[in-house]
Amino acid sequence: MTEMVYGAMPVRAGEPVLPRWWRTVDKWTLACILLLMGMGLLLGLAASVPLATRNGLPPFHYVVRQGMFGGVALVVMFLTSLVSPESVRRLGVLGFLLTFVALALLPIFGSDFGKGAVRWYSLGMMSVQPSEFLKPGFIILCAWLMAASQEINGPPGKLMSFGVTIVVVGFLAMQPDFGQSALVLFGWGVMYFVAGAPILLLASVAGLVSLGAMAAYTYSTHFAQRIDAFMAADIDPRTQVGYAVNAIQEGGFFGVGVGEGQVKWQLPDAHTDFIIAVAAEEYGLLLVLFILGLYTTIVVRSLTRLMRERDPFIRLAGTGLACIFGVQALVNTSVAVRLLPAKGMTLPFVSYGGSSLIATGITMGMLLALTRTRPQGEIGEFFKRSL
Repeated sequence: MTEMVYGAMPVRAGEPVLPRWWRTVDKWTLACILLLMGMGLLLGLAASVPLATRNGLPPFHYVVRQGMFGGVALVVMFLTSLVSPESVRRLGVLGFLLTFVALALLPIFGSDFGKGAVRWYSLGMMSVQPSEFLKPGFIILCAWLMAASQEINGPPGKLMSFGVTIVVVGFLAMQPDFGQSALVLFGWGVMYFVAGAPILLLASVAGLVSLGAMAAYTYSTHFAQRIDAFMAADIDPRTQVGYAVNAIQEGGFFGVGVGEGQVKWQLPDAHTDFIIAVAAEEYGLLLVLFILGLYTTIVVRSLTRLMRERDPFIRLAGTGLACIFGVQALVNTSVAVRLLPAKGMTLPFVSYGGSSLIATGITMGMLLALTRTRPQGEIGEFFKRSL
């Protein structure tokens, strides 16, 4: 009867958790995630060996660590994808509160590791970057507030979410971390637009962002140097972007050959921020297009499934998670080809980094949980019955 009324598959009584998860999860998205992790290990074999050699470590030290972090990310993603949307909301809000406290305490207990920005906690054998774990919780919290504002006599959730966004962006800018600040603002803006925000208000926010960028350029030497380097007519071949652009040009369509690339010996961040340059040089444009296709598939598949959802929270949270995932990949690859100024942003699931891998695992676990098939009618069917 349920299937006849709502047009969707009902939950089978007594069905075990794992078979139900496998039946309802988006297998295309899951396959793309596993392929991206495989790409990360493949490229790590090439990109991280020079760094290990310079640091006097075994050649595959960083590859082994990436495999360990990737395993943890897979477990976390799988466990998170099992839970209900209500549990995703609770975990997201709790996670946001914990990571926000960690973010606020960075100026006191954090470290910059000589990079000029206090973004990490040093824990001896490893480091933790709170901003990576903050993003999924931030998206969930803002989606919850926006969805609550659509209820009768609901709170002013949209205004509250804007206040949360301003506070978070302020703390990120203090590090300074303008790349993550822009990503957080973008995630909020996408959800606000989906929730039905007035265009005038979004234009006003864009104006405020422009004023903030001008202030950052005026008062932040770190920010100004990156903008000046990006706006320069010629690329300095001795900079990271210069090496990356040259490597991409050398790679051509099919690459120079496995292990034959030189950019991994020239860039200190070849295994993180500029991993796509290693892929382009050694494997060519074809592998780069394949990687970009995987990201595109994940985002498009997720948004397509979310379009059928009737729950405002699920639509908003899923849209925010999918978009920040895709835009982070877009920003990373755009920096490598000099379409954007350097941001210090990793390529999700591919770049080396424990915080990035595990936090992205949490993000995609939440997205998989929100996009699972549930016994409800599609939103189009709901409108048809209402007419």
